[in-house]
Amino acid sequence: MNITVDTGLCCGAGQCVLLAPGVFDQGEDDGIVVLLDPAPAESLHAAVREAAAVCPTSAISVDERS
Repeated sequence: MNITVDTGLCCGAGQCVLLAPGVFDQGEDDGIVVLLDPAPAESLHAAVREAAAVCPTSAISVDERS
């Protein structure tokens, strides 16, 4: 799994950080998503998929290929 984020789309809702805090964080100044781990361990894949699904602006893209 490979993850990319479009910080231009991010509105700072923070759902991704709540669901997968080891993969996503938020900038202190603007709350925009910060990608901590673009290729997370398999144990985090379900949480990352959910984070991408609930992102209100679809700023998170998940590529299932390794």
